[in-house]
Amino acid sequence: MKSANAWGQALAAVALVGALGAGFWGLAKTPAAQSEPKPATCSDGETPAPKGKHLSGAQLCEALNRSDLAALLGTPTEIAKSAYGSDSSIGSPGGKDVATPQAQVEFETYTVTLSATYDGLPVAGSEALLGSDARRQEVLGRPGVLYSNRTISISFRLEGGDADSGPGVPARALTVAQDAKDRGGSLDVTLWRADGVAPDDAVLLRVAETVLPAVPGWKARG
Repeated sequence: MKSANAWGQALAAVALVGALGAGFWGLAKTPAAQSEPKPATCSDGETPAPKGKHLSGAQLCEALNRSDLAALLGTPTEIAKSAYGSDSSIGSPGGKDVATPQAQVEFETYTVTLSATYDGLPVAGSEALLGSDARRQEVLGRPGVLYSNRTISISFRLEGGDADSGPGVPARALTVAQDAKDRGGSLDVTLWRADGVAPDDAVLLRVAETVLPAVPGWKARG
């Protein structure tokens, strides 16, 4: 079980890297700022129904990109610069793809991601694998773990050539069981600041406790 949980946490880490990579794509797709910029919106059109029991990146984006998200972050005057959702999966050692849909909203100060992992692993007990500062944190009646993470910094050479990567800014992450009985899988909220200051846990918890109930099927999972 310990090795299985370690694999599950590795998936979460890779999902975060994927969110960052997709962020470059999202920024590239964002229209140039106008004299009176408007908050970024998720992709147009109706939010598609989940495939089976899986949420889509579009659904996660709609749940995360709230009109009051900047206020929840403590920066009420800021507007979202980019917002997008993406559907992805990661191959497991057993050869089965694990769905990892995700969404990201970026502001001037904060960037927030909301993702789901369908690895079938419980959240309870995973704090032992998430670093010395990881601690249990019940969220809305469900098992959760609060821990530190770090983004990946990617730089590109103007003259071409390979991109360089290295440690980015510190992030705080919260993983929460998809249902109250913790039967497997998680919803994850991650937060980091552009200035490199470690995010306040109170801000992360405030965002999570407001956003998670808006995820489609949240009550049904309880």
